[in-house]
Amino acid sequence: MGEGDQGEGAGRAAARPKRADARRNEENLLDAAAAVFVTSGVEAPLRDIAAKAGVGTATIYRHFPTRADLIVAVYRHQVEALADAGPALQESAATPHAALGRWIDLFVDFLVTKLGLAAVLQSDDPCFDPLHAYFLDRLLPVCTEILDAAAAAGEIRPDVDSYELLRGVASLCVGAGGPRYDTRRLVEFLIAGLRRPS
Repeated sequence: MGEGDQGEGAGRAAARPKRADARRNEENLLDAAAAVFVTSGVEAPLRDIAAKAGVGTATIYRHFPTRADLIVAVYRHQVEALADAGPALQESAATPHAALGRWIDLFVDFLVTKLGLAAVLQSDDPCFDPLHAYFLDRLLPVCTEILDAAAAAGEIRPDVDSYELLRGVASLCVGAGGPRYDTRRLVEFLIAGLRRPS
C-alpha cells in the first residue's frame, strides 16, 4: 500500500509543473492569436498563429478544438488582463486621474482589438452570446473603482457613471483607423473633460 501511494503521489507531483507549462503555453497562444487577429482578422490561418506562438497547429487544436473556442478564449483573456490592470495602475500611478487615463488607454487598445472580432461577436453562434455580459461583469466594477478613487481625490466630477464612460469611449473607437480620425486624441479630450471644475 505504501509503495503504491508513493508512486501515485510522485506521479501527481511530477505532473504539476507540466500543468503550469500548459497554462503558460495557452497564454502564449492567446497573446499570439490576439496579435494575429488584429492584423489579419479572426479568419487568419491557424498556422500564422502557431508560427507567432512558436508552436505547431496541433498544439492550438489541443487547447482550442474549434476556432470559436479560440476566439472566446482570446476575448476573455484580454478582458481579464484589462480587469487585472485596474488595481495595478491604482497602486503605481502618481494620481487616481493618471491611473484612470492609463486604464482608459488600455481599454481603447482592447476595443480596437475587439473591433477585429466584431463580425464574429455579432454572429448567430450562441457560444458568443455570454461575452458581452462577461465584459460588463468584469470591467464595470474596475472602472467604477478607478472613478470613485479619482472622485474621492477631488480630481474628477463625482457624477461620472462607469457605464456611460465606457459606452462613450467605445463610441469614439468606432471610427478607429479612419482618415483624419485620431481615436486616442478624442478619448484624451473626454478624460480631460472629467476634471472637476476649479
